[in-house]
Amino acid sequence: MVKKTLCCKDSDLFRATIGEVKAIKNDKLLIESANKPKPYPQTQLQNNNNHFSGANHSKIEKLEQEDSIRFIAPGLQKNVLKKLRRGGFGLHASVDLHGLTSREANIQLSRFLQSSIETGCRCIHIIHGKGYRSANKQPVLKNDINVWLRQHKEVLAFCSAPQKEGGTGAVFVLLKLS
Repeated sequence: MVKKTLCCKDSDLFRATIGEVKAIKNDKLLIESANKPKPYPQTQLQNNNNHFSGANHSKIEKLEQEDSIRFIAPGLQKNVLKKLRRGGFGLHASVDLHGLTSREANIQLSRFLQSSIETGCRCIHIIHGKGYRSANKQPVLKNDINVWLRQHKEVLAFCSAPQKEGGTGAVFVLLKLS
């Protein structure tokens, strides 16, 4: 860059405009603390069921005891499911729901999901059981979990766990980062 030379008139005009200048003895800047308002936490809604969308999932087929579950939110790549099934996201929390009624499981799942989201869990493990003691060999909790997780706004994907983690009686769930 070429240094620009100023004529005497421009230099005199600059000095007249700036005024008197004092030399700086210290180059440290002292920051004065202003009275900033204190932050306040956002209020959490008491109703945990508001995270479930009211979407109609009547098109979802009923699952049998040994059927695998899988779901991926629109817009996500399919290799996310492979990585989730292999445990590539790591497990941060786990809950065991088998043996509960459908209503109890819904309440427990809502609390667990809310707690997992608040603590920043990315991948969680839900054990729902295979439904061997269910009437007509139709697993109740497995079908409920399949519908409930699809409705939850923070769930990106879920799939049946590997055999050593519960197989078709458990799911790995990938949550949105908060």
